[in-house]
Amino acid sequence: MGRIIKYLLISFISFSFIFAISDDKDKYGKEITLEEKTNISEILSNPEDYLDKTVLVEGEVLDVCPKMGCWMELKSDSEDGKIKVKVKDGEIIFPVEAKGHTALVEGKVYKIELSKEDAISYYEHEAEELGKEFDPSTVTEGVTIYQIKGIGAEIEKE
Repeated sequence: MGRIIKYLLISFISFSFIFAISDDKDKYGKEITLEEKTNISEILSNPEDYLDKTVLVEGEVLDVCPKMGCWMELKSDSEDGKIKVKVKDGEIIFPVEAKGHTALVEGKVYKIELSKEDAISYYEHEAEELGKEFDPSTVTEGVTIYQIKGIGAEIEKE
């Protein structure tokens, strides 16, 4: 009888430990399959080299779409860089509470080329989502934006 109790106690502690380890991250979308991380700074400094390639990046969540959770911005490993992870509306919903947490994201790098007029509309929409002011005169020409189409993500809990 003593052995059974001891076995059950050890099993319970082991399962609790396993669940505690696996419960330290919230998972979104598909399971992450890549193991090797790519620095966000490397993607930002050579974006054309990564076009249409699936990458695994990690960074602090700087911002999340407050309306639909359809995007989040990750801080680069360099001082002032960041990259946006975008998903199809409703496919994955990133929680606003993720801000300040570390995220691991797998996705495909892509680019958006915008004319001056389209860039103004893009930045106006972004400012509206974030409740910020936007001055259209700050856009003087078309822009190219590089983003990651998110496939799967893990966000650390506190």
